[in-house]
Amino acid sequence: MSRTLISSGSTFEAEIGYSRAVVQGDWVFVSGTTGFDYTTMTIAPDIETQTEQCLRNIEAALQQAGASLRDVVRVNYVLPDGGEFPKTWPVLRRFFGEVRPAAMMISAGLADPRMRIEIEVTALKASG
Repeated sequence: MSRTLISSGSTFEAEIGYSRAVVQGDWVFVSGTTGFDYTTMTIAPDIETQTEQCLRNIEAALQQAGASLRDVVRVNYVLPDGGEFPKTWPVLRRFFGEVRPAAMMISAGLADPRMRIEIEVTALKASG
């Protein structure tokens, strides 16, 4: 079974030693992804904009892997302040409302205090 590594071009990948995503067969594992815009290495201050950027970053990785957000079967959300999670729901509903993957939200510290959310997904590429 072939293994393909997907990169976003983020400096974090080389510095830390990980891939944005790994494709193994029909499975796509997307690493925890934050709201950084990797083209400018900037991050918005609000959680709603960060959530949107997280999902755009994830969507780009999935596309490189030959998958899409429709293929997501599992999603994990990590927020330093769990009380902010409801603010993300309209954005999450826009991206996942019809997909409705299995999900979990964890409240835990993130690597950079500017980060308000990190999202990790697993996708199973649709056959055919």
